[in-house]
Amino acid sequence: MGVTQEQIRAVLERLALPDGGTLVSRDMLRALRIEGGKVSFVIEAPSPEIAKLMEPLRKAAEAAVLSLEGVEKVSAALTAHAPQQPAPSLKVGGHPKPQAEPLKPAGVKRILAVASGKGGVGKSTVSSNLAVALAKQGRKVGLLDADIYGPSQPRMMGAKGRPASPDGKTIEPLHAHGVTLMSIGFMLEEGKAVVWRGPMLMGALQQMLGQVNWGELDVLIVDLPPGTGDVQLTLCTKAELSGAIVVSTPQDVALLDARKAMDMFSTLKTPVLGLIENMSFFTCPDCGGEHHIFGHGGVAAEAEALGLPLLGALPIDLETRLAGDSGTPVAAGEGPMARAYARIAEGLIGGGMA
Repeated sequence: MGVTQEQIRAVLERLALPDGGTLVSRDMLRALRIEGGKVSFVIEAPSPEIAKLMEPLRKAAEAAVLSLEGVEKVSAALTAHAPQQPAPSLKVGGHPKPQAEPLKPAGVKRILAVASGKGGVGKSTVSSNLAVALAKQGRKVGLLDADIYGPSQPRMMGAKGRPASPDGKTIEPLHAHGVTLMSIGFMLEEGKAVVWRGPMLMGALQQMLGQVNWGELDVLIVDLPPGTGDVQLTLCTKAELSGAIVVSTPQDVALLDARKAMDMFSTLKTPVLGLIENMSFFTCPDCGGEHHIFGHGGVAAEAEALGLPLLGALPIDLETRLAGDSGTPVAAGEGPMARAYARIAEGLIGGGMA
């Protein structure tokens, strides 16, 4: 059996940086590839000056990976971002610019929307963890936080800082946990409310899709706002969505709104690829009993009735909440919840959806 990305990341996690952290925890690892017994990856330094000092670490990283069983050859390259200009403003009040081309970025193979009919069902948590789970399995993944009124991905993904721009037009996204990331939250002061009408919101969405340098991605996951409003309408009609995943809790009131979301996608000719039941059950840490706080099997029954796959049933889990609040999605680690998200990711990859 060949070496895995998890094994490589684990051995690189042991190499400490002089100023703290590791190549993995500081998100400096890029383009990790395994071809038989050959392994290649890129170490991305914060600046050209720092890159010049990291040659000993590059050699140590090559040696560490070469020590793994099944590895015959290792190639590690050093790179760094050049100094860049501040990112262009999203211009509060700006309207979308007329364009004939679709909003789908050229280098993105698939766009998957993660939707819910209502708020509070854990859609953003599912989006961030699904993105990380797909990245852990070697996919090139982007995550667009399209919930412009309530952006939560900067906190959940632990990404800070304002995106840069090499030319005052193109926006360079941030990176966290192997995922390329963009959110309106990076462009505004923390705690600042977005008080915009629909056209202003559409202008920002157009910029985050069309001006961001997404690069080559296997899949771009779009964390949609709840409901069936302007963002959903624009993405479905302008962005060439590959499909949508609908998240709901088992309770009837959540399913009522989830059905509206699925009806919207049907009206807009966007395929629903499957459903995810979140907060499906709670396992008591003391007695080990399983409790169905929000009911049981509602989403599974809905999926069966509609002829759609149930992509996963995720429990209410304290570790998931703590991980999201701390900025390291639970899917980035190990344990039952990480494995649950890994199974969903495997299903999407196996089905050609991601």
